[in-house]
Amino acid sequence: MEHIYFIGIGGIGMSALALYYRFKGKEVRGYDRTPSDITEMLSQKDIAITFSEDLDFIPKNYTPENTLVVYTPAIPKEHKQLVYFQTHGYKVCKRSEVLGLITEDSFCLAVAGTHGKTTTSSILAHILVECKAPVSAFLGGICENFQSNFICKGTELTVVEADEFDRSFLRLSPSIACITAVDADHLDIYGTAEEFQKGFEDFTHRLKPGGKLIVRKGLPFAGLTYGIADGSDYEISQVKVQNGGYHFTLSYTDPKTGQREEVKDCTLFRPGEHHLLNALAAVAVAHLAGYPLADLTRALASFKGVKRRFSYIINTPEQVFIDDYAHHPTELNALYNGVRTMYPNEKITILFQPHLFTRTRDFADGFAKSLSQFDRVVLLDIYPARELPIEGVTSQWLLDKIENPNKVLLSKSEIINYLQAHPARVLVLAGAGDIGVEVEKIKKFLEKDV
Repeated sequence: MEHIYFIGIGGIGMSALALYYRFKGKEVRGYDRTPSDITEMLSQKDIAITFSEDLDFIPKNYTPENTLVVYTPAIPKEHKQLVYFQTHGYKVCKRSEVLGLITEDSFCLAVAGTHGKTTTSSILAHILVECKAPVSAFLGGICENFQSNFICKGTELTVVEADEFDRSFLRLSPSIACITAVDADHLDIYGTAEEFQKGFEDFTHRLKPGGKLIVRKGLPFAGLTYGIADGSDYEISQVKVQNGGYHFTLSYTDPKTGQREEVKDCTLFRPGEHHLLNALAAVAVAHLAGYPLADLTRALASFKGVKRRFSYIINTPEQVFIDDYAHHPTELNALYNGVRTMYPNEKITILFQPHLFTRTRDFADGFAKSLSQFDRVVLLDIYPARELPIEGVTSQWLLDKIENPNKVLLSKSEIINYLQAHPARVLVLAGAGDIGVEVEKIKKFLEKDV
């Protein structure tokens, strides 16, 4: 196919595919709902983007014979361009189908799990690049080391996030797979926590013959294990926090021979125990792919993180402002623990935007418990994404469940005035919706105030 047309091109997964096809020399263009940093970045790569469903944007030379159309499930079925392509003989594929086809013939390293996919796959890509591996990576976030969600240093190895949403990961055929967590999510698709877990079990059966599986210890899957000081096959121990980073020992014990390999004085400059686990999982996958443990652990020290994953927007003695993608109770717990580890004696304010009515409904009690840990809670309205409202499921309903008395429900337009009246030495912004667009406004206010 000469031409690739993306419907929903500004999505993090879709944009990585767009960059891949542009790298391959294809003519790429597409639609998205609104401009963003990602669409701006794509435009700079000579990818034409429209923010209208108008059919006139589709060039006449984009024919069914020479054009592949890729869409995301987040796009409404009645979208004008999608309907046009589907009714005029074009090959129309979901993003997951295309990713499955791209990775089918390579040595695929797939990272699955409710939490930690993006950071783990980003660390994995980084340490493989540092080890001069011929690797491509499709990431679910912007890796700070590359300032991109697509990396291409070769095609023999492919790093991908195995996304459980819409059962997308069942399109992949990995050579090595990792599962970080299976806390229930996307119950609007799976129905029950049991079916959600079964989806991951089905994913493990997608491994190629001779493929290897590594899972966090305690998960109900048959594979090698990783964990912190818990006797796992891949293990981190002797952890110390110094100078804003973790220092630790990383070891691997071969379950067949009992032979142990150990690397001391490893370093990771990403706060939170969950980042230690993500780093360990990444090292384990790369080690299983044949790279030396000592080289991989050495590369961890230069990992800079992923945008919106415990991202320091301001980090001065006077003010700390952290931006994070956390949108599930377990992720909020990990975020709180990471911040509390770094700032044990400070009061922490969280500004949280719930994501999806169904997720808020299904995990309301978990959200309330997680948020109650923070010293002050600022709640915004639920970001609906692809959903219609559900009667009774509102941010006020969630706020009422939060036990912390220092809580308030605000609109976005009220944030700055609230922060002016309630200064926050350590401020954390969290959510997977459009809350990220408020970061620059808050940053400017805080820097001016400081």
